[in-house]
Amino acid sequence: MTVLHVRHRTTYTYKRAVELGEHRLMARPLDSHDLRLLDTSLVIDPPASAIRWLHDAFGNSIAIATFNQPAAHLVVESGFHAEHYPTQERALELETYASKFPFNYSAEDAMDLGHTRDRHHPDPDHKIDAWAKAIVEKTDGGETLAVLTAMTREIKQQFQYAARDAAGVQSPLETLELGSGSCRDFAVFMMEAARSLGLAACFVSGYLYDEKLIGAAGSLVGGGATHAWTRVFLPGAGWVEFDPTNALVGGRNLIRVAVARDASQAAPLTGSYNGTPEEFASVTVDVQVTAK
Repeated sequence: MTVLHVRHRTTYTYKRAVELGEHRLMARPLDSHDLRLLDTSLVIDPPASAIRWLHDAFGNSIAIATFNQPAAHLVVESGFHAEHYPTQERALELETYASKFPFNYSAEDAMDLGHTRDRHHPDPDHKIDAWAKAIVEKTDGGETLAVLTAMTREIKQQFQYAARDAAGVQSPLETLELGSGSCRDFAVFMMEAARSLGLAACFVSGYLYDEKLIGAAGSLVGGGATHAWTRVFLPGAGWVEFDPTNALVGGRNLIRVAVARDASQAAPLTGSYNGTPEEFASVTVDVQVTAK
């Protein structure tokens, strides 16, 4: 049995001691049939005066930390051990009516899926629409799962990956025009492409690991930063995960932490301080995934 250990350390430094505002952390996965959480840890320096936990509108586990002393640095280190059981692509079964494009969600599903079906970015010239429709047209049989799998592969092949430290995401049109982007840019692009076909899609934030190295005691199997991908609701299979950065389907190699309608709602760590922009010095992020 494989147990994955994730350690996520974020360090903020300032040019002088500043008053730290409230910080919001999304780092604890929720137990599910595909992820069994064994234990968690959270260490903050300087220590928070209070930490409260809540579930947001999407069911994500959120920690809110507040502080009562100035500091010239802030270190937030979270960690967890978990067993991961990703869905195999071959095991995905869709309802017959949803097996090919076009199809409509049932009235009940449509109501519950709500704004996850809505387009979130302008596409005045229908360029995203055209890109998605071209994938459907060149996929033999127009099978739903085959089309979405083709989307993940096309994004990986067509666009060049470029890590970006800047906050936020590119618009899907920017990604299409630039031909490059980060994992979160690709996730947002695929969300909009799927939504253009009438599908419900969400943004997922979490971690990526390399299963080829699992089994080597204590070996590093992933690291550097958080990862982002897309999940699409398919009748019969439910929410299915697609990683367009790596052309992965079904959650393989992916440890889901946060799910949201929009990328801005799934940031791993956000917060504030009382001071000028010039007082901010740097931020570093280190993520390590090891296997036992």
